[in-house]
Amino acid sequence: MARKRVALIAFVFALATAVLVLRVTMMGFFGGSGGLTPAGDALLPDRGMIVDRNGVPLARDFKSYALWFNPKAMEGGDPLTRSPREVAKKLVAIFPDMDEADLEKRLASGKGQYLRRRILPEEANRVFEIGEPALSPPAEPSRYYPEGNLAAHVLGYVGADGKGRVGMEDVFNTSLTDPSTRGTEQVLAIDSRVQAALEDELLRGMGLAQAKGAGGIVLDVDTGEVIALASLPSFNPNHIDEKGMELMFNRVTNQVFELGSTFKPLTVAAALDAGTITNVGRTYPAGKPLRVGRFSISDSHIVGQNINVPEILMHSSNIGTAQIADEIGSKRMKAKMELLGFNERPYIELPARGFPIWHSGEWPRLTTMTVGFGHGLSVTPLHLASAYAAMVNGGVWRPATLKKLAPNEVPEGRRVFKEATSARMRQMLRLIVTDGTGRKADAPGFRLGGKTGSAEKPGKNGYQRTKLITNFAAAFPMDNPRYVIVTMFDEPQGTAATSYQRTAAWNAAAAVGRIVPRIGPMLGVYPDESREIDLTDLRPLIDKGGNH
Repeated sequence: MARKRVALIAFVFALATAVLVLRVTMMGFFGGSGGLTPAGDALLPDRGMIVDRNGVPLARDFKSYALWFNPKAMEGGDPLTRSPREVAKKLVAIFPDMDEADLEKRLASGKGQYLRRRILPEEANRVFEIGEPALSPPAEPSRYYPEGNLAAHVLGYVGADGKGRVGMEDVFNTSLTDPSTRGTEQVLAIDSRVQAALEDELLRGMGLAQAKGAGGIVLDVDTGEVIALASLPSFNPNHIDEKGMELMFNRVTNQVFELGSTFKPLTVAAALDAGTITNVGRTYPAGKPLRVGRFSISDSHIVGQNINVPEILMHSSNIGTAQIADEIGSKRMKAKMELLGFNERPYIELPARGFPIWHSGEWPRLTTMTVGFGHGLSVTPLHLASAYAAMVNGGVWRPATLKKLAPNEVPEGRRVFKEATSARMRQMLRLIVTDGTGRKADAPGFRLGGKTGSAEKPGKNGYQRTKLITNFAAAFPMDNPRYVIVTMFDEPQGTAATSYQRTAAWNAAAAVGRIVPRIGPMLGVYPDESREIDLTDLRPLIDKGGNH
């Protein structure tokens, strides 16, 4: 009988072991159930982490304390052992920024409520020392942004209800809170080092030009990944108040502008593609304003009686660009703008995306000509960045993304420009920086090319001559473009720091000239003054006779 019992017990253990092994084997082949045990779930954060492309935490959860008034803590008696005035006075000794009279009123009300949403552990200990059971500092999950204001318009924030708001906190809300996915980090394309440099130089530029706002973006030309995106003034997602709410509007993805002369290279590229320009050395009359019906198109100064295509871009001639757009024609010009996505909201994951001010139907001749030099069509700076990426990367447009992409995740995109057109535009954009309006952006060794743009802001009674939007769209290095960078300033002023000039050459271009040397090495692009894009066939076309 004893041997039978031992054999039975051994059989039960063997059977249990076999079932366990079979279960482990099935999980290995087919995966788990996807669910988590209560113990496993407790080990996960309440909300998943967001990191930059290098794994640097940008948003994470941690347990924080709150100051809660619980009037029912003392059952059957008064909620406080001292008077509300005495307790309020002791609390103000811990939190000097709190209003003592307001605290006394709230404590006397007898209503359960938060007295302060976030307090430090050492502050919680001091509250315990007051000795009032009704003052309880419970530990609560809280969202923390280790870098403060950095990339605030990209990240957004988490509301009191635990839901993401505004930025990628909103976009990722489901995966960040789902128990089956919240243990996996959400990886952004943002590089926090580049983001910090961009914000720093934009803030500096705002101060130098006394601008009311600024924005900027750094975009990978081959993948569409957004390496940095900044809108200033910014807000701190750790402390959302009424002022912070007012600053959440994103100038880069949500605000549409007439972006002025930065459109001119796109017009020239469209003409090269259409075959209306076969020789960039051909000239256009530019010695006097161009009459179109009862309207007149003019330049800020006379560039020359007859100027060729590189000179039109170098000296930013409205007259010359309008004639180029006129030759392209309304149908082809509009079709090219559509291929660049200028008739749709910008492609990016953020919820706030501005819709362009776009002429539907057939474009009148004047509209085509003014769009050619950046007026009569309003888009976001992000639209412009994606368009420039297509213009310099060989001609392929790809949607912008804030998610880090693996090589096999890069979209195929759509062809917008011919490869030969892209190669020619890289030359002319470089020439604008070496010899034209973009000279202040020239960062030695980085072979940067780009175009300035300054446009008057529209108002109730037409354009406001005293209020400008300035921007600079650029790419580097031009012999093998890797990144596009766009900067913009809202209502810059002429100051001593900008030689009393307020156009893009003196603020937006100058900012790029400071940013690129800072971010280039971070992105693996190092200065090399021994290299340069080949401009030998364009150099002879530039008028050296002093007629400009």
